[in-house]
Amino acid sequence: MALERTPEPELMDDLEQVRAYAAADFNDSDQAMCERLAELCGGDPGPRLVDLGCGPGNITFHLARRWTDAAVLGLDGAPQMLAVARKRAAIEPELAGRLLFEQALLPLVDPGEWEGAFSMVVSNSLLHHLHEPAVLWQAVAQLAAPGAFVYIQDLRRPSSAEAVEALVVSQTEGAPEVLRRDYRVSLHAAFTVAEVEQQLQHAGLGAQLQVAPRQERYLEVWGRLG
Repeated sequence: MALERTPEPELMDDLEQVRAYAAADFNDSDQAMCERLAELCGGDPGPRLVDLGCGPGNITFHLARRWTDAAVLGLDGAPQMLAVARKRAAIEPELAGRLLFEQALLPLVDPGEWEGAFSMVVSNSLLHHLHEPAVLWQAVAQLAAPGAFVYIQDLRRPSSAEAVEALVVSQTEGAPEVLRRDYRVSLHAAFTVAEVEQQLQHAGLGAQLQVAPRQERYLEVWGRLG
């Protein structure tokens, strides 16, 4: 049975925020994430990939460019973000037929044709946006085909308010204020490695997925679902 849905704290309906994220250059970090994916999954993610919480499509586009034989679906709850992603997709004809964006809210009460359909399930910085993080793990279990590779990257909550401010200063220098503000809120809302391990145990995924800190500000979850 699907969990009762609690609306996410933000669905990117602030146009200033949408414009700031769409204009920001995340290419270096997004490319690094795809290379990390290739390293962990052994290089071949399979034929169908899904990006949960795709936003304006930054990761989704990198997935489609990195694995040119795969179909890639980006899911997000924010129509404004999806409009940006679809506009970008329309000017890249070489991705036509392989790259699709659709609106979906978590939990996926009726995943329909998507259920168990994807050979790789990816999400970047979605976990901390959810009031109830169990909905992400539920969606992962619904969407992943047997043997699918799962990779979740998110912010890791610092140990103190002072550490939060230090990261905001070091990581958002020169960024628009709306992004600095969002980053600060996101760090406070993020989870620790131990908290995510507990979430996975509750979701019945603890034996299949592992969690570890990644660099200064991230944590990552990865593994294959049997």
